[in-house]
Amino acid sequence: MQPKILIYSKSACPQCDTAKMLLKARSLAYEEIKIDDEAERKAFYEKCGPAVRQMPQIFINDQRVGGVAGLQAAFAQLGL
Repeated sequence: MQPKILIYSKSACPQCDTAKMLLKARSLAYEEIKIDDEAERKAFYEKCGPAVRQMPQIFINDQRVGGVAGLQAAFAQLGL
């Protein structure tokens, strides 16, 4: 079964591009939500937790895995 993947990103974000490239390379579908407004992004970070201060933020099956490193760890853990 295909996991539900959601990426919160922003424009001009190399890490966001890397995360999307990794997903495409594995033929994994994802939904992307861009948050380019700084105030909206800060409010989003607050919802995610005190340690969250960067994009992308990736959720797999409604669970936050973090950024690119978290995505790679999730690949290994989920066998993707």
